[in-house]
Amino acid sequence: MSTYLIGDVHGCYDELRALLKQVDFQPEQDTLWLTGDLVARGPGSLEVLRYVKSLGESVRIVLGNHDLHLLAVYAGISRNKPKDRLTPLLEAPDADDLINWLRRQPLLQIDEEKQLVMAHAGITPQWDLETAKVCAAELEAILSSDSYPLFLDSMYGDMPNNWTPELSGLSRLRFSANALTRMRFCFPNGQLDMICKEEPASAPPPLKPWFNVANKIPEGYSVVFGHWASLEGKGTPEHVYGLDTGCCWGGVLTLLHWESQTYYVQPSNRKQALATEAVTQSSTD
Repeated sequence: MSTYLIGDVHGCYDELRALLKQVDFQPEQDTLWLTGDLVARGPGSLEVLRYVKSLGESVRIVLGNHDLHLLAVYAGISRNKPKDRLTPLLEAPDADDLINWLRRQPLLQIDEEKQLVMAHAGITPQWDLETAKVCAAELEAILSSDSYPLFLDSMYGDMPNNWTPELSGLSRLRFSANALTRMRFCFPNGQLDMICKEEPASAPPPLKPWFNVANKIPEGYSVVFGHWASLEGKGTPEHVYGLDTGCCWGGVLTLLHWESQTYYVQPSNRKQALATEAVTQSSTD
């Protein structure tokens, strides 16, 4: 029995299946963890959702910001951007089933035995693990309810960016969604900065990557996240694993075999397509 963790798939279905073939993934006995952003940017979002849904209890996922955006698009709250390549999914005959399955997925995964924590963007330094569980559960409850469009309509925005237990209502939910699915940088006190998207070395002081700010995660626990492709899986401290390596941007899709701490990668099929798109764009400018 093996545990496999894979970074942001972003609709790269062929690369996902090829990577799982590399390690001879067996759904009957192995467990697959996915860091979120299953959809958008790559060409196979529909196929990715169908496949991951078919894995049943052998897969553990968390929702990412692009997954939440898909839910908002499907609910008629946000615009379907051509660059996200979501139209085949939105027009599929099983779209309702896939969307309703997706919105009932977690935003946080914790395996107490393995002392393993997974969230799409990470765990804000202002939260201890119990607070993270509570806040993720609140988001999961609203997304799985009939009131989910109310939250999706209000989730876009960068404030509030400072945690306090007194936060309530939609403001509390927006903070939690940003912390779990969009966070990159924090101020030294743990307050979120939702503007900077630079590489860590280029970030203006006093901003630091969230994983370089003193946190409240119990000693011995490991945190796995995606979301931050420009890290290329590098530069994190011990027990923090960034697995988004930009497959949809022409990079690679990365898998970590947890038990052996062995990495596997699958090169993107998108390099030629991206080059063609760049040429086409420049010719129309």
